[in-house]
Amino acid sequence: VQLQASGGGLVQAGGSLGLSCAASGRTSSIFDMGWFRQAPGKEREFVTRIIWNGGTTFYVDSVKGRFTISRDYAKNAVYLQMNLLRPEDTAVYYCAARTLPNIGRYDSWGQGTQLTVSS
Repeated sequence: VQLQASGGGLVQAGGSLGLSCAASGRTSSIFDMGWFRQAPGKEREFVTRIIWNGGTTFYVDSVKGRFTISRDYAKNAVYLQMNLLRPEDTAVYYCAARTLPNIGRYDSWGQGTQLTVSS
């Protein structure tokens, strides 16, 4: 599965922004898709994920109530709507997918997209 992320940019604190991630290739093998982020000097961290079949979602505590992940079957895409953004949300955001049958790790990654939240 190949992933292409888009979106990102510069936004003021309290603002909103959306990210998109389009999947191609063996999309029928997708188990879930998620978003990770990496801030300068920090390790990459999990942000959210969505189970491809069923749509169950999971969020890291720091974004609950502010970020929403969704998916579009027809477009093989996942979206991340980010509201009430904070400077600490500044990071490079990556979309990723786990594919069947091996779901032990995220094995497909999109290129990162930069989000900068100014205070």
